[in-house]
Amino acid sequence: MGPTSALVLFAVLWFLTFLVVLPIRLKTQGDVGQIVPGTHAGAPHEPQLKKRALITTAIAFVLWCIIAGIIVSGTITVRDLDFYGRMGPAG
Repeated sequence: MGPTSALVLFAVLWFLTFLVVLPIRLKTQGDVGQIVPGTHAGAPHEPQLKKRALITTAIAFVLWCIIAGIIVSGTITVRDLDFYGRMGPAG
């Protein structure tokens, strides 16, 4: 895996993890009862984006280490995912 592939893998994992982490323990303005005029009641009361970004980075890094390790070690290759035999024999 080259550096660009590693960076793309990390970016994809980071954004997927961020979308999962974002709604965890979210308190909306409607839940708290302090709706700012002009905003939706479902808007976050305190988004805590810096904290969520740090948590996301830690989780994504662990996932990246596991997945990159599997790819680099060759435990799972592209040929293992060729369910229809379209790639032909290796070699």
